[in-house]
Amino acid sequence: MARAGAELLASADLVAPVPLHWRRLFTRRYNQAALLARIVVRELIPDIKVRLAPDLLRRGRWTGSQTGLRARERRRNVREAFDIHPHWRTEVAGKRILLIDDVLTTGATVEACSRVLERAGADCVDVLTLARVIRPAV
Repeated sequence: MARAGAELLASADLVAPVPLHWRRLFTRRYNQAALLARIVVRELIPDIKVRLAPDLLRRGRWTGSQTGLRARERRRNVREAFDIHPHWRTEVAGKRILLIDDVLTTGATVEACSRVLERAGADCVDVLTLARVIRPAV
């Protein structure tokens, strides 16, 4: 793991994956961001003790696929789609959260998740992704 990723993990209080809506999880049978979060926390850097919060965030509203949407459409698509699971609400205030996602395209999804966490009082929200989509210059 890159040094920056290790530093993010070492400074985090909670590690949380970007959630899937329950219908998408039901059809896909797995959440790739949750699998990545589990691997990062438990296997890649086992000597760093950080709390995995696999259900910290919920995607309460069906948003459909982001594929093919422009940045503005993506932001509108995920607006108010996320919330904090009730049993984590008191755990977020003052904490440094590391949000894990598989692919960062425009950043709309992690921005929406970060906004929810910051409103709940998170001190800082960092994002770690496996891949980043780079659009060619036109």
